[in-house]
Amino acid sequence: MTLADYNSTVDQHADGIYRFALKHLRDTDVAKDVVQESFARLWVKVEEVDATKAKSYLFTTAHHIMVDEVRKGGRSTRMEEHHADLQYTSQGGQPDLKEILDAGLATLPEVQRSVVLLRDLEGYTYEEIAELTGLNLTQVKVYIYRGRNTLKEYIGKLEVVL
Repeated sequence: MTLADYNSTVDQHADGIYRFALKHLRDTDVAKDVVQESFARLWVKVEEVDATKAKSYLFTTAHHIMVDEVRKGGRSTRMEEHHADLQYTSQGGQPDLKEILDAGLATLPEVQRSVVLLRDLEGYTYEEIAELTGLNLTQVKVYIYRGRNTLKEYIGKLEVVL
């Protein structure tokens, strides 16, 4: 990968990695750190990584960094905290869809949240998600299915939405 390829990769993928990290971690500062660390790791291996594989390398690296962050910091917000926030966010009004979705995503296990975000937010194929996360194709499909069902049940049960 050349310097021009690296700079082009930064321009093309920094926002996508940031969105992925922010949805997963719900902390802007930590999400920025994940993006920075992902590109720093790419820079260290700039000679070894093929420019056509840079996107895959970055998202895989970001995924691993986020897993480490969640493990060491316990930054995942509990469903009860989000649910209480939703009930009091607006006086008499209903919470917006983004708040409900964020609360639902917070209830998912880490792996399910990652694959659902990669599929539904970033638009990756099942095969690409399997490559990025190191899971096999069947596991990816199962996790996405279970994650979507959990979100569907969560949204369906919210009294606030009705």
